Amino acid sequence: MNNSELQFRFPQPGNWGEFTLTAVYWDAEGYTHSDRYTPSDIPADQATALAAVVSALVGLAEPWQASQVWAHLMTATIYGEDDPYTPVGQQDEVALDVEAINPQGGRRIFTAVDYPDFILTDPAAVAFFKYFTTKQ
Repeated sequence: MNNSELQFRFPQPGNWGEFTLTAVYWDAEGYTHSDRYTPSDIPADQATALAAVVSALVGLAEPWQASQVWAHLMTATIYGEDDPYTPVGQQDEVALDVEAINPQGGRRIFTAVDYPDFILTDPAAVAFFKYFTTKQ
C-alpha cells in the first residue's frame, strides 16, 4: 500500500498557473515528510505531467472550479482483450479527488466516479507522482 499523496491548492480557482503543491510521503525509516513547492519549483522535465493533471481539472462541469486536489497512487489490474475476466498484469495509475467551488460559494468533492478522466494512466503522471513522493 502506498500512503503517499500530492495535494494541490489553487488559491484562485481557474488560474492553473498559481498553486501550491504539497508532497506527503514516508521515508524508509517511517518518518513523515511534507514538502511544499510553488510553480517555479517544478522541474521542466515534470511540466508535461503537471499539464495532464491540469487538463483533467479543466474538464469539470461549469460552474465548478477546482480549489484543492488530492492525488493518490493506485495499482490497477489489467485484463486481456481476448478474455476480459483473466488478469494479465498490473499498472500504476494516479487518481484525483477534487474539491471544487462554484460562484455562489458552494463546495463539492468530485472523484473518478464522477469523472473517469480523474484516473491518470499516462506513465508521465505516475513518474510525476513518484518524483515528489519518493525521496532518499
